[in-house]
Amino acid sequence: MNVPPDEPPPPAPAKPKLTPEERRARQADRLVTIRLRMLIGQELEERGITMPAAIGAALGMPATEATSLLTRHQWREGDVARLQAAAARLGL
Repeated sequence: MNVPPDEPPPPAPAKPKLTPEERRARQADRLVTIRLRMLIGQELEERGITMPAAIGAALGMPATEATSLLTRHQWREGDVARLQAAAARLGL
């Protein structure tokens, strides 16, 4: 599709708004992920597990995936379940 140079590009599709319930649920998930990350991080530190490969082995996932899960700041769908599984694997 060719747009003439004097016309502005078409607007991007609008991002769907979250309902108040969805926002509350996401905020609750975000708080749970922060707490779980801290708890898992403290447990790994107490056990002397600091290398990415060892962290991955302790959590039962590839090293890059494990370190990403523990260090990322962006909320993602499914993080709570994965962190809960990692905590259970560590016996927390």
